[in-house]
Amino acid sequence: MIGLTARFSHDTIMRMDDKRLLFDMDGRLPPLACSLPLAMQHLVAMIVGCVTPAIIISSVAGLDNAQRILLIQSSLVCAALSTLLQLFGVTRLCGARLPVIMGVSFAYLATMQSIATTFSIAEIFGAQLVGSLVAIVIGVFAKRIQHLFPPLITGTVVFTIGLSLYPTAITYMAGGSGNPDFGSWQNWLVAIFTLVCVTSLNHFAKGLVKLASILLGIAAGYVFSIPFGMIDLSAVGEAGMFSIVRPAPFGIRFEFSSILAISILFAINAIQAIGDMSATTIGGMDREPTSDELRGGIIGFGVSNLFSSLLGGLPNATYSQNVGIVSATKVVNRRVLGLTALMLLAAGLVPKFSALLTTIPQCVLGGATVSVFASIAMTGMKLVSREHMGYRNTSIVGLSAALGMGVSLVSESLAQFPQWVTMVFASSPVVVATLVAVALNLILPKDDE
Repeated sequence: MIGLTARFSHDTIMRMDDKRLLFDMDGRLPPLACSLPLAMQHLVAMIVGCVTPAIIISSVAGLDNAQRILLIQSSLVCAALSTLLQLFGVTRLCGARLPVIMGVSFAYLATMQSIATTFSIAEIFGAQLVGSLVAIVIGVFAKRIQHLFPPLITGTVVFTIGLSLYPTAITYMAGGSGNPDFGSWQNWLVAIFTLVCVTSLNHFAKGLVKLASILLGIAAGYVFSIPFGMIDLSAVGEAGMFSIVRPAPFGIRFEFSSILAISILFAINAIQAIGDMSATTIGGMDREPTSDELRGGIIGFGVSNLFSSLLGGLPNATYSQNVGIVSATKVVNRRVLGLTALMLLAAGLVPKFSALLTTIPQCVLGGATVSVFASIAMTGMKLVSREHMGYRNTSIVGLSAALGMGVSLVSESLAQFPQWVTMVFASSPVVVATLVAVALNLILPKDDE
């Protein structure tokens, strides 16, 4: 009896120690029974957002099926490697060494679509390579330029990014551009069904089901689309079981207007990464990030995108939804998130998995991502609302969003200018909104109390 009691006490203490490891940023990996569900939670929260831009860009760029699979594959692998770099770092200067997840960012989507349409996908990777160098420079001088991007400015930019993605969502809900059945009732029925599933799960479900609402909504929409003949699995059968990404699979070309537009977005995302890393440490560890963590995180962001551009992975950034998970659960063990990165890496090395993702109908993606784009816009509004919205700040936000969205929606207004001007300032409202917001914030006098 005494022996059983002693063993029970020992097992209880071991379990308590395992749980404590979850809240130790530098602790060893807890047993898989404890850490695997938490790692899966991070995976399901980000994987759809990670692959959707690749699916959209491959369609806009006119890639064939094999290239589309390769782009998804490369993006998954690069997101995994970027996450591992941020979690564990390389040298003292590169990597935040904080519990953050990296993935392909929607912030670049509108600009990448314009580049792929006007030029080709190779120009995207050339611009990404230069943009990553801009991010590295910003990381080195992060303390000196941080004042240029207060919450009012970053919030305005994020809000504009969300607005700029709405046309993409609606186009996909209608079936995707180039689809002979574009705008058909079948496409809209499947898209609305998917949207209803995602919204219902997001508001009425709890726990992991709520967290995976987008993933489960896409699965439901996928099944619902089968009777309409929207699924073609031939690409899955043709895809291999294992494949390693190769250098520059889509080529790399440099074009001035593309470089300028993407570089501005990299500068914005570098500053936004400060917000995500701050939210991670404040929400998960009740402290502000150190200057070394912020500097290493931004430099790591630049370095990871440098290698991603060379490996054919689309631009990545910190994922705010995973920051939210860390803040909610307080699980900050870097090795738990490292397990998420390893699962993401495994998924990227299996072409059949990537091929399966390409079979998702565009109307299903549209129904699922419209809520994601809406949440991006609302995140921007939350950042803006932190500031006192007097006449000055209202002018900054209103004029920046108005000029950014207005010029991009009426791109022919710049028809008399050189092509590079149209490419930089009309391809995405984010560039104009950012420049106007920063300039007004520096010029306009402060409101009197």
